[in-house]
Amino acid sequence: MIKGRKKEALTPETILSKITEYDIFKWYMPERSWKINQVTYSPFRNEKNPSFLIGNKYGNLYFVDFADTSKRGNCFTFVKLLFNFASIDDVLRLIDRDFGLGISTRTSEEVKRIVPEYKQPEELGKRYSLIQVITRKFNKEELDYWNSYHQDLQDLKDNNVYAIKKVYLNKSLFPLKDTELKFGYFYDGHWKIYRPFGDKKSKWVPNNVPITAMDGKENIINCDTAFINKSKKDYMVMKKVFPCSCAVQNEGMACFSPENVEYLKANSDRQILSFDSDVTGVENSQQITKLFDFGYCNVPKKYLKEGIKDWADLSKVHGLQAVEDYLKQKQLL
Repeated sequence: MIKGRKKEALTPETILSKITEYDIFKWYMPERSWKINQVTYSPFRNEKNPSFLIGNKYGNLYFVDFADTSKRGNCFTFVKLLFNFASIDDVLRLIDRDFGLGISTRTSEEVKRIVPEYKQPEELGKRYSLIQVITRKFNKEELDYWNSYHQDLQDLKDNNVYAIKKVYLNKSLFPLKDTELKFGYFYDGHWKIYRPFGDKKSKWVPNNVPITAMDGKENIINCDTAFINKSKKDYMVMKKVFPCSCAVQNEGMACFSPENVEYLKANSDRQILSFDSDVTGVENSQQITKLFDFGYCNVPKKYLKEGIKDWADLSKVHGLQAVEDYLKQKQLL
């Protein structure tokens, strides 16, 4: 009779079958007092103001460093960056060794889990994020920004756009630069912070607005044509020209819940989708229009050479008349 145990492959899956993501973050995180979904001090530098978050999203833990948003990911990415490892294999071997899991090395000991006196977090399947915002009056720079898109102070109020003084994420002050242009979009108890000149990873952070929230839904009632934009700013510009306009949260499929699609179909004879005119925007719009039998109308591709791919930027550079003229050309007006 052959004795011994079956050899297991050293993979993230085998590790997480023995310990949890929380165990890994708990063991390697230098700041011991951190809590899930609360901003804490970054392990990647010495800092006076906390700028690091370990949060849960759809049942999984992830981290993000708001001062350097290239540093983000799951627990294995965290260990890789923390120890400057060259590969994920190095990460797996370290965790296997430190936790005594015995996957890649022979051990006569039973698997030992390094779990001091702490409990696993409960209900990780829920995504908790409380965003609280202290607003203030708009300053000249902020009003000038919106004026360039043909929006005045009343437009901002009508569309629940706010100048922000401070932001709290799960009751901890969220780090925002005083020199950075930023606005708060308010949706029925939820907030999306918009930084126009932020990078892709930080431009909409923090944000707890449901993905299915729509701007201008009230404009789509007994319409001939519903014009569906991909952002609040595009929507604010477009409705100056085309009143039966609305907007979803982004260019993703998840925005189009069965309830949203049913509402649009029931309240308009046809639906025109408008995403960015770049490759990604076109691919996304083609997928969604085909699935839901929408029409589409994007900004003409000839403007891409000017860096213009949406209605807001077209209106800024060439005026609202350029938007109106193109809609007439497409027989939408």
